[in-house]
Amino acid sequence: MEIGIDSFAAYSADSTKDAGIEGARAIEELLQRIEQADKSGLAVFGIGEHHRKEFLDSATVVILAAAAARTSKIRLTSAVTVLSAMDPVRAFQSFATLDLISKGRAELVVGRGSFTEAFPLFGFDLNDYDELFAEKLDLFLQLIKHEKVSWNGKFRASLSNQAIYPRPYQPQLPVWLGVGGTPESFVRAGALGLPLMVAVIGGETHRFRPLIDLYKRAGKTAGYAPEQLKVGLHSLGYVAETTEQAIADYYPGYAETFTRIGKERGWPPVSRTRFDAQNGTLGALLVGNPEEVAAKIIRHSESLGGISRFTFQMDNAALPHEKLLSSIKLIGEKVQPMVNEGLMKQVV
Repeated sequence: MEIGIDSFAAYSADSTKDAGIEGARAIEELLQRIEQADKSGLAVFGIGEHHRKEFLDSATVVILAAAAARTSKIRLTSAVTVLSAMDPVRAFQSFATLDLISKGRAELVVGRGSFTEAFPLFGFDLNDYDELFAEKLDLFLQLIKHEKVSWNGKFRASLSNQAIYPRPYQPQLPVWLGVGGTPESFVRAGALGLPLMVAVIGGETHRFRPLIDLYKRAGKTAGYAPEQLKVGLHSLGYVAETTEQAIADYYPGYAETFTRIGKERGWPPVSRTRFDAQNGTLGALLVGNPEEVAAKIIRHSESLGGISRFTFQMDNAALPHEKLLSSIKLIGEKVQPMVNEGLMKQVV
């Protein structure tokens, strides 16, 4: 299994600080964390896309390109690219260029996004939410497969035998489809034969099994082999030497962040009782020591019918840079080997 990290490039500059200086510091520390992930043997690092004050990832591919120049092995991906509010041609050109810079380490996870700021920002109607994504994904997949494209759609100018450059280093850019809990999204991924990245940030992870089965049935019906229908899991997590330390580090910032977001979305305030339930055996959170977290990843994989990638989202709890570096090191050097050793024993 590939293990990796996803980041939303969060930072906490307030009105008493110079936002430019704080932003530059946060970006530099993020790049250091990507370097640490590379040195620790992790497989992938993803950068999200948001258009909000508290995040610095609105130009995802720029951060990934900077990371490409400072790393050598780790795969670099979006998490996710909000394709609905983006021109697919420019998205392809940007990630193809990243692929050239990184010598074949670029990927994308494309999706519709969990926040909606991009739609008014780029002049799109939120009522076209699904239609925008379906049309733009269709064009993007054609751009990946063909150097010259003829295409017609509703939301973008037509293309007539138009050549699109540059072409990537890899024969085809790898594209995953990022999904939440909408059955139609799982079916879409299966029908297109795209690898599936499932974001599970709350609830009980095993409850997503019927949706993943739906994805695999749709893929089989469309003629794709089982090995083409890969499943990844993205969840909130943090690793420290002991579980007690991990929870002490993580919980205060997690509670503040999700209580604040909850005010926007109508969620109740975070409580410690609710957190402990989410961090229990069946819950989606993975906050603990390396052994416990590795065992939980394996249980999640079993409950979902096998996953090929797991990514941690850990910068939502206002953790200090040094603690994030330490956690990434533990995940790469301890959690990842234990997960893969445990999975190999199951095969034997």
